[in-house]
Formats: sequence, structure tokens, C-alpha cells
Amino acid sequence: MSNLHDIVHRVTQRVIENSRDGRTAYLELMRREADRAPEHKDVACSNLAHAFAGAMQDQDAMKQGRGPNIGVVTAYNDMLSAHAPYYRYPERMKIHAREVGATCQVAGGTPAMCDGVTQGEDGMELSLFSRDTIALSTGIALSHQMYDAIACLGICDKIVPGLLIGALRFGHLPAIFVPSGPMPSGISNSQKQETRQKYASGEVGREELLESELGSYHSPGTCTFYGTANSNQMMMEMMGLHVPGAAFVQPGMKLRQALDRAAVHRLAQLGAGRERPLSEVVDEKAIVNAVVGLLATGGSTNHAIHIPAFARAAGVRIDWDDMAELSRVVPLVARVYPNGTGDVNQFHAAGGMGYVIGELLEAGLAHRDILTVWEDGLDAYTAEPVWNDDLEWQRVETTRDDAMLRPVAEPFQSDGGMRLLTGNLGRACFKSSAVARERWTIEAPARIFETQADVIEAFSTGELDRDVVVVVRFQGPRANGMPELHALTPPLAVLQGRGHRVALVTDGRMSGASGKVPAAIHVTPEARALDGVPGPLALLRDGDVVKVCAETGELSTQADLTNREPAPEPDRAAGVGREMFRMMQDQADGAEQGASALLASAGL
Repeated sequence: MSNLHDIVHRVTQRVIENSRDGRTAYLELMRREADRAPEHKDVACSNLAHAFAGAMQDQDAMKQGRGPNIGVVTAYNDMLSAHAPYYRYPERMKIHAREVGATCQVAGGTPAMCDGVTQGEDGMELSLFSRDTIALSTGIALSHQMYDAIACLGICDKIVPGLLIGALRFGHLPAIFVPSGPMPSGISNSQKQETRQKYASGEVGREELLESELGSYHSPGTCTFYGTANSNQMMMEMMGLHVPGAAFVQPGMKLRQALDRAAVHRLAQLGAGRERPLSEVVDEKAIVNAVVGLLATGGSTNHAIHIPAFARAAGVRIDWDDMAELSRVVPLVARVYPNGTGDVNQFHAAGGMGYVIGELLEAGLAHRDILTVWEDGLDAYTAEPVWNDDLEWQRVETTRDDAMLRPVAEPFQSDGGMRLLTGNLGRACFKSSAVARERWTIEAPARIFETQADVIEAFSTGELDRDVVVVVRFQGPRANGMPELHALTPPLAVLQGRGHRVALVTDGRMSGASGKVPAAIHVTPEARALDGVPGPLALLRDGDVVKVCAETGELSTQADLTNREPAPEPDRAAGVGREMFRMMQDQADGAEQGASALLASAGL
């Protein structure tokens, strides 16, 4: 058994110290909630009748209190391919619960946005704040206080963080996250990327592009690139919130169904004694493990925002300095598209999370001694599930494909997949795992934009056919909800392919699937003024030389910004429901804190 790496230990101790007050207050609240949560026998009969009325087959068991009642919070809809398999889950879960003397009810549903559908569209401005909405929906679902355990059905980008934030406020109960798995692999990622770039440069038309996209996204299940959705699943394994190895087993397989059944049976067991409550599973060490897993696998940059947010819901404080220090010692052991050529199905076949966790534990880079929803701490997650007429687990000892997975001793990159950039333009994240090292430093004149549509227009007219740092500002949480700017990737990649030195700087987000083009993203403070003080990006002008350097961690300009007037803030748009979210924009805090109006308003 390896000792914990000194840096991992130091960062963890700092997180514990910085979290002391918040964590103490959170755990005290959870103790009070556990003590005051009403036993069903103490609830008014009229209340119980309302809760039991729709249960039908389970009414007698619930009236007699024969076993625990599992509350399901589902993010099902069938427009979102990753969540389409959840359609039949509640009825199957009820059957699984009855097998062990428990009952199961759908406590409530949450919205579930598909960022793939809203990319480049106005609805994308609702995307990040859908996380707060999901957390609120989860809270409403669980507020009926009729449940002894929580099953969270969700996979995609904002959905898992939102479910986790909401569930943590009911952290006196045990909870398990139940994924539905990735769709089968479609056309190769290189084919898809080639067609996108050809379309951006006018070499192919819309019909060819649509056929290519349908070759990638073709059936129920999670998209198979390693973006935010699949990074969510990785983190749930690293934090011990899944049945071990559940993350990347495809929908419809006997093994998938066995894992779902095991989750219900385990929840019934935990719920009967209120064992392993979520508040104790998600602690400082579990949060550090999530960051370590993100770095080791080159996961989505969106989690530089989501991890601080859900950590706050558990009373834990972690910031980009902590993540950057961990990144210096956590090597990149996985290359999954867009950081490599293979997808998550190939990653899973190569050894997947079982191999990654085993390597990280052996190197002392992850906390082995965390409390998980399963037995044996994180060691249980070094095995992969198999179906041999029954559900079994087999330890993953070696990589089965060293183009996908490598040992810590022979990594793809000696440090983690993310870098922190700082300087007179603010603080930003840089996903180094997806960018060729020779492009880690870009210094060029800036061209300033305030919408991605304007960038695409400038590209189409040839205005950007040169060395350039494209700055897209007023895209932060308080300006317009911090949309993903994934539509910028193809044109900027075309410019890069023409031999130009190109980088992106923005206070917005990029998709978790983005890569290849160097990008300083989530710039904080954002351009929109806070308490009358604008962010530095609001002071930049066309032609200012901007330096983006992942080698030295620099985001700066040579220009003197001291006496400049800030650019006027654009009017905030209405339509597609955006005006309903103004309160979230106005109350959101910074990207490094999690960009959450909910958490800021709650004083968390």
C-alpha cells in the first residue's frame, strides 16, 4: 500500500483547513436534519395517505413500514440521448426494491438540457444556470421527507452537479448515482472532426455535415467523446458514488441491468439503517479525488466550475490554486477523444476506471480511505464488473491498450490535463492535455468580439487569416449566463491548420469536448462590472498584444490598461426564456467559486 503523495497530502490539508467553518456548519445541519426527520409513524395520516395513494402495489408495505422507501430523482427526457434509457428505470427499480423488502417512488423530476442541441443557439445561455435549477428541483423532490435513501438518475453536463448539489442538502440520507451508460461507438472521431472543418471552410455542405453528425450521435446513451457528461461519470467513481465500475457499461446489456439492480439493493440496505449518508461520503478527500481523476484523465474544463460549486454544497472550499498544484504532480494516464483518438467505449475496454483508480492509488495520488457507497473504500473501484450468469468484479491489473491508458510510471504527459493562467487579464483555465505542446505559448495581436457569431462572420470574410488572439468577452455568468462557445472550435482549428498562431481568450466556457486550439477560458473577473469595477477584458482593444502561455501560467497584455474606459456592456437579450434567468445572472458569483446564484444567495 503506497503512502499518499506529499503534494496531494498538502493540498488536502489546506482544503480541510480552508473548509473548517463551512464543513462544521454543514455537518451540524445534517445531524439536526437526521434527528428531526420524521418517522413515518409520526406523520399525520392525511399526509401519509397523500404519499401512499399512487403507490398501489406497494401501499400495504408502506402502510406497515416493512422496509425503507427509496426516493428516485430522475432527469429523464427522451430528447437527450444519454437520458432516454431512463424511461423504464422507475418501474424496474420498484421491482428490484420489492426483491429485498423495500419500496421505491419517483420523488420528482428535473430538467435536463442537452448542450449538444443548444450549441451556438440562444438557449445555450440557460445552460449553466440549469444546474442551479436542477439543484432546486432536487430539493423540492426530496422535501416531502418520505424517503430513506436517494437514487439520482442523471448523466450529462449540468445535471450530475445539479443533482449532487441538491442531494447534498439532504445529505443525512444515503444516495447512489445510477448512470445508464454510453451509446455504441459510431464513426471515428477523426472523421467527424475532418467533416466539421471541411464544412467550416466551405468544402462540404450541410447535408454531408448532418450525415456525419448522425454517424456519431445515433442511438440512446451518452455521447462517446470524453466531455463533461463522461467526466461526470469518472468523478462519481472517484468519489465512490456509483456501484463500482458502473460508469461506462452500455444501455441494454445484462451487465448494465445487473448494476442498476445492485444499486437499488444497496440503497435498500443503506436506507434501512441510514448508513453511509451522503454528507459523510462527500468530504474533502472525496473532492480532492474528483480533481485528481479529472487531471489524470484529461477531463472536461467545465469541472473547474462544477467541482467548487458542489464542494460548497458540502461545506468544502477548493479553488483553482488547489487544482493547479495537484496538476503539477498528477500525470495524464488516459487519452480519450478529444485528447486522443479513441472514445469512452475504447477507454472502458482498455481497463477504464478500474485501471485508472488502481494506478492512482498505487502511486499515492488518490485517497484510498474515503467512505464510499460500497464496501472496502476506493479499493473496490479498482475492479471492473463482469457478467458470468451473475454480477462479479475482477481487478484490472494492466492496460489492454497503451494508446488509451498507460501506467503512472509511463504517462502520456508528466502533469495533469489543466493549467491555471494568471496575469493582468485575470485568472483562467487552460486544457493542456488537448493542445500540442508547441502551441502552449501564443503571443499575438488581439481581435475583440462580444459574440461568437461575430467571430464566425469575421472568419468567413478572411479577417482572421493571420496570427491572432481572439478575445470573446461579456460571456461570463453575470453577463449572459456563461454559455459554451463550442461553435468557435472548427473555424479556429481551420486557422491553426493554415499555419497561423491562434488562441482564444474568453470569460465564457468551451465545451468539454473542445480541444486542439489553445484557449484561456473562464476568465475571472469577467468583463461585466461587479460593484462598478469592470473586469480587465472590458479594457482590451483591437491590436493589443496578448500572451497566453501554459508553460509559465501567464495570461497578460503588454498594453497599459490603467486609464482606459471600459467597453460598454451589451444589452442583455430576451427570448427563449432568457429574461427569466436575469436574477441568476445578477446574483451569480465568479467562475472560480462555481458561478452559482443559488449558492451565493444561500450564503454557502
